[in-house]
Amino acid sequence: MSVLRIGSFTASPRNPAVMAVVNRSTDSFYVSHDSTDAAVAEAVRAWEQGARVVDIGGVRAGRGPEVTFGEEIDLVCPVVEALHTRLPELVVSVDTWRAEVGEAVVHAGARILNDTWAGVDPALTTVAGRSGVGLVCSHTGGLPPRTDAHRNSYGSVSTDVLADVRRGLQVLVDRARAAGVPDERIIVDPTPDFGKNTRQSLLLMRELGTLTAGDHPVLLAISRKDFVGEATGTADPAARLPGTIAATALAVDAGVSLIRAHDVAATVQAIDMVRAVRGWAPPRRSVRGLV
Repeated sequence: MSVLRIGSFTASPRNPAVMAVVNRSTDSFYVSHDSTDAAVAEAVRAWEQGARVVDIGGVRAGRGPEVTFGEEIDLVCPVVEALHTRLPELVVSVDTWRAEVGEAVVHAGARILNDTWAGVDPALTTVAGRSGVGLVCSHTGGLPPRTDAHRNSYGSVSTDVLADVRRGLQVLVDRARAAGVPDERIIVDPTPDFGKNTRQSLLLMRELGTLTAGDHPVLLAISRKDFVGEATGTADPAARLPGTIAATALAVDAGVSLIRAHDVAATVQAIDMVRAVRGWAPPRRSVRGLV
């Protein structure tokens, strides 16, 4: 069984953890925090609700105004530094594809670099290996940062997307190993929506078990995403929580180790339910019919 280990923190297929989303970008598709204090307060609230990892983002994943690497550092580093001091048990991750940002946030206390754009800057992998932090290897179908899939094709049949995901992730895993990142700190993310249409993302969801059976823990970032909205006919991200929780439960059942989520309390409850039903963990409370 693949186990993620970052210091004393662990996560595994039958004991997954929640990675809370905290955005310092000003134009996130769902929720942004307009100050360091607001972002830190949200991270503390997520910790209190059960998140053990928090992912700080300074640049919106989709199209939007340019953000220089210096501006990105100014947005995320104060949050990382504050959390490192206030909640040293909390694992701080930073969502970035830039090596300059990676260097800065690791120095500030980040312990995971969440490279959501598939190694577009290979030097970020070098930073992870040299610094001893975790690294998320993501699949985006070859797209450059901050672009959206448009009539993308992975082969002659739709199922070829899974083979492309596996090949792309393996390339990044090999690069991470060569840079000195240990297997227990290499995380793979098939990245629904990134470089994929809704049908391709749903196919990945059905085939998660083929990825979780591999050598590395799987991160799934599905919270309120477009494929959830299109599958359920909910255009407004604010209305996508029920679909997100359903997909989360399926992902946990398939063996995902890390769930990236906006809604921590609901996600923790979904994880608890799957684990209890499967017999992976006892109920948090069991008094009905006994007292």
